Amino acid sequence: MEKPKLTIDEMAVFCKRKGFVYPSAEIYGGIAGFYDFGHLGVELKNNIKKEWWKTFVQQRDDVVGIDGSIITNPNVWKASGHVDGFTDVIVDCKKCGSRFRGDTLIEDKLKIPTAGMPLDEIAEKLKGHRIKCQKCGSELSEPKKFNLMFSTNVGPVQGSVAYLRPETAQIIFADFKLVQENARLKLPFGIAQIGKSFRNEISPREFLFRMREFEQMELEYFVHPEKQDECIFIEEVSDYELNVLSAEMQKNKKNMGKLTIRQCLSKKIIRTKWHAYWLASMHKWFVELGANPEHFRIRQHVKDELSHYALDTWDLEYEFPFGWRELQGLSNRTDFDLKQHMEHSKADLSLFDEESKKKILPHVICEPSQGVERAFLVFLFDAYSYDKARENVVLRLHPKLAPVKIGIFPLVSNKADVVKKARGVYDELKQRWACTFDLSGSIGRRYARADETGIYATVTIDFESLEDDSVTIRSRDTTEQIRVKISELKDVLTKFMEGEKLGKLGKSVGVK
Repeated sequence: MEKPKLTIDEMAVFCKRKGFVYPSAEIYGGIAGFYDFGHLGVELKNNIKKEWWKTFVQQRDDVVGIDGSIITNPNVWKASGHVDGFTDVIVDCKKCGSRFRGDTLIEDKLKIPTAGMPLDEIAEKLKGHRIKCQKCGSELSEPKKFNLMFSTNVGPVQGSVAYLRPETAQIIFADFKLVQENARLKLPFGIAQIGKSFRNEISPREFLFRMREFEQMELEYFVHPEKQDECIFIEEVSDYELNVLSAEMQKNKKNMGKLTIRQCLSKKIIRTKWHAYWLASMHKWFVELGANPEHFRIRQHVKDELSHYALDTWDLEYEFPFGWRELQGLSNRTDFDLKQHMEHSKADLSLFDEESKKKILPHVICEPSQGVERAFLVFLFDAYSYDKARENVVLRLHPKLAPVKIGIFPLVSNKADVVKKARGVYDELKQRWACTFDLSGSIGRRYARADETGIYATVTIDFESLEDDSVTIRSRDTTEQIRVKISELKDVLTKFMEGEKLGKLGKSVGVK
């Protein structure tokens, strides 16, 4: 079994060819940073969101969800600091007019991190290392700051400026008191949402990794300000192991190390138990859905990149073909956001603490914010492999994520009774699972198509099926096949989807 290292461009080609992702409006030349999801992509994306929502909202007693508006009162973004400070560094080519992010030009050329690098230092490095336009090689302008928010007008009056939201978190803070009161929540608790965000990226690149329109899966978790280290769930993850790159390791130029959550806390690498719990929980979510834990690490922000309001910040990172990149930032934001909105709105967002009989302002102990499209890439990269024996790609997606769970194939397409029997099986199974009915080409070619698009199991109806009401189930991952009665098909497939070995569920008919 061989797993080649796909480049991000090769993954984009694969996604387009198989119906996962297309450049938006490609017939008109497309538009950078915007993508459309095809018939398989929309199913995979919905499955990712479904599993995240189930894990972090529906299966928990301490988290509820909302669905906030994309456009809201612009004062929200003034209070949050986005209007004044949500910027990247931009440089222009003096000759051709092309625009680039100054920090990424430095990272690409000098292979050094630029997080937290001030504007004057960026200017110094661009000039000192004679970094030129990437398109025509001409001189670049002095770097300046560029606000990433998309602005729009509300109503027919020009000048009534509003913004497409650049993140989903602030809507949670603005609705905090209403949600807490209506859902009768007591600390500690979380508020979650999944929704679109928009950022006017200077130079979107790396396919789905950096987009101008994307979706976020966001959770803000609130705790009592004096009980930040009293995590009631910490024992669930204390022995959970993951790759860790602390700020000290980075300072001393050491490689990441494998540590348990218990070790991270005892060594005071992670400052609070709640923060440690959510880091482990988010990492674990990926792994339980089939991602390789060795491709992940948690990296602590060094002093220069730490936000002024954050007590501590860690990124959950994944090793893409183009290097380690952030999947989600998990920041201890203290009471910064609620305090900002209280000051600007004059609304009271504090809660009454029954124990102390005083009003308190909760702290956001952790802010797991996950890009759906980045998770989409993670699962595709970890699932993609080339099988030499089959001479085709196999997309080993977890059955919960697979866009299509089951393929139903009549062995031949020119026998009406076989096709009719297969249609009956398809009509029955599609009531429970996402299924496809395929009678085009040889059975081998249909198996290959199913493998390439991640279909977890296939059911083949043949001439023998007409006589004994039995069918052949084939496993995508092993090509193992068993024979079962149609009356037992749903039960067998359910157990197979839940992880039982196919060979134990029916009569083996060999590997084909």
